[in-house]
Amino acid sequence: MAEKKVTAEKKVVATAGIYDILRRPIISEKAAKLSESNGVAFEVAVQATKEDVARAVEAIYGVKPSKVNIVVTKGKVKTFRGRSTGTQRTVKKAYVSLPADAKLDLSANI
Repeated sequence: MAEKKVTAEKKVVATAGIYDILRRPIISEKAAKLSESNGVAFEVAVQATKEDVARAVEAIYGVKPSKVNIVVTKGKVKTFRGRSTGTQRTVKKAYVSLPADAKLDLSANI
């Protein structure tokens, strides 16, 4: 008997938790330079991993990322009006590299 090889790719479905991973796209000079080389920057949830970010980008935008890098920017201590001090919030950023043929519309699926 001939064996059939079944290769079914599992489709990633956008669930409510997926939208909690990607907080917002980052719009900056560095992100603009990154977009020239097919990359996108996102602010992500603090507990998100590289795999979570890749899954979320694939589910929401329909593009499988080729690489994901994550950076944690610690909140700075600031002085307000010379008296009281406080800290800015800690931000976790994900720099997502996309395949050469992929296009990502950030204004869609918001």
